[in-house]
Amino acid sequence: MKPGILYLIPTTLADDTLAQVLPAQVTACIAQLRYFLVENARTARRFIKLAAPGQVIEELQITVIDKDSSPSQIQAALKLVVAGQDAGVISEAGCPGIADPGAELAKAAHQLGVRVVPLVGPSSLLLALMASGMNGQSFTFHGYLPIERGRRGAAIKQLEKLAQTLHQTQLFIETPYRNMQLVEDLLANLHPNTRLCLATNLTAPTEYVRTDTVAGWKKEGPPDLHKQPAVFLVGL
Repeated sequence: MKPGILYLIPTTLADDTLAQVLPAQVTACIAQLRYFLVENARTARRFIKLAAPGQVIEELQITVIDKDSSPSQIQAALKLVVAGQDAGVISEAGCPGIADPGAELAKAAHQLGVRVVPLVGPSSLLLALMASGMNGQSFTFHGYLPIERGRRGAAIKQLEKLAQTLHQTQLFIETPYRNMQLVEDLLANLHPNTRLCLATNLTAPTEYVRTDTVAGWKKEGPPDLHKQPAVFLVGL
């Protein structure tokens, strides 16, 4: 039997933005699927109901695949797809596979001969890079920096060196309640002429994106990013 298709389904980054950020192709796909592989079952069910009101949630098969899922669990989750059933991958926010455990599902699907289809939707990393004015030809995403301040300071200086020597934009994120500590460490460890972009609440009415030198940030003062979803970019 021909394998099914694994659809990578983007979700919204902010509440009440579905109609503005997701094309009809995405909602139509959600409406016709009966099997979903999701990072969080509760939020996925809520998103599915918003995107496709006609779906009866109780009739859907939903399997959780998160950062703690083992290779055997990922293989087991794809058995129905290998057997011919289409499935959708839904992450907590943004695009599956980008800083997301959905990447392991896509990897395993390719190994099993399953077609992987990415659907169009918002990615906070790309939106931040687009708006930053920094180099979009060469960039690296580093995920989370170390929590311990000494190691984090060293990591920040290393990212600045990479930005300078490779002319490459460096992107990273932080757990929202630790945003302000990260901003403090960035301003303390980066050279005054290095450019820093803070991008938060992307696609929301409260969206904020600003790029300035570290000296400029110190003079004006950074905004309050506490508990706000944010992307940080360092470049020239």
